[in-house]
Amino acid sequence: MSEMQMVGDSFRLGYRAQRHWDGAMAGAFFCGELGAGLFLAAMVLEVVPGMLLGLLLTGVGKPILHFAHLGAPGKSWRAILRPDRSWTSRGLIAIVVFCGAGLLHTVNAATGDVIPFDRAWQVLAGAAALVVLTYQGFAMSHSTAIALWSTAMMPIAGLLYGLAGGVIVSLLLRSGAAGPLLMVAQGLLLAVGVMLFCLLYAAQHGSPGGRLSAELLFRGRYARWFHGVVVAVGLVLPTLAFWLGGGGPINLAIAAAGVLAGFLAFRILVFKAGVYEPVMDFSALLGDSGKAIP
Repeated sequence: MSEMQMVGDSFRLGYRAQRHWDGAMAGAFFCGELGAGLFLAAMVLEVVPGMLLGLLLTGVGKPILHFAHLGAPGKSWRAILRPDRSWTSRGLIAIVVFCGAGLLHTVNAATGDVIPFDRAWQVLAGAAALVVLTYQGFAMSHSTAIALWSTAMMPIAGLLYGLAGGVIVSLLLRSGAAGPLLMVAQGLLLAVGVMLFCLLYAAQHGSPGGRLSAELLFRGRYARWFHGVVVAVGLVLPTLAFWLGGGGPINLAIAAAGVLAGFLAFRILVFKAGVYEPVMDFSALLGDSGKAIP
């Protein structure tokens, strides 16, 4: 680790944790991605309560948490006006499309196609859900000053976690799971584990700020939460529940609770462990003796 340490708000060389995106934003990310993943899984499995719950998480839960974070919520609608240059704008448009088309398809699924062009609403809602699953990660990956975030793993993380949570919750609401569906759920958990390894590996072998973020998560301040909740509760517990008990309701409930707890913890910890690279670094100007290089 570099000789420069976390320095808070003091005017010294060192690393500073990002504080703009907080717990409310982590909750908003969680609701948006879980809602979109749940809707997709429930749409494939034809679980109407799952589709409705997914729409509520993304269309109601996510905006409420965003408003709790924003300093001027009355002006937040303006973020939708820049789809050519902003992933936030594209994401907001996708949420509007997702909620509108998803609601029409959910009504048809519940009532027997009373609204025409159901296939179009289904395809449109599915495509918009994929954007909702990934746009937050793309927005984070553009934060080049925070090495932990500046990686292609960010949109993949949202996609995998959202789908994993969505599939398992849909199976729970469906009250039973066939063998192939359990294999899909276990495959998604494995993919999440590989994603976490790749994320930490890239950070550890990247810039000094990335190494510090990896240190905070793996051995430092947030290690007990990362290992205990993200890994043990969020991955190991659901995997054991599937292996030992199959797809029974109790095992599905345990798996769903574990995955959702790990998912939310991941979202919170990625925000907390994100540190800015030092604005200034005089080490390149100093020799081994500490004297300035002419």
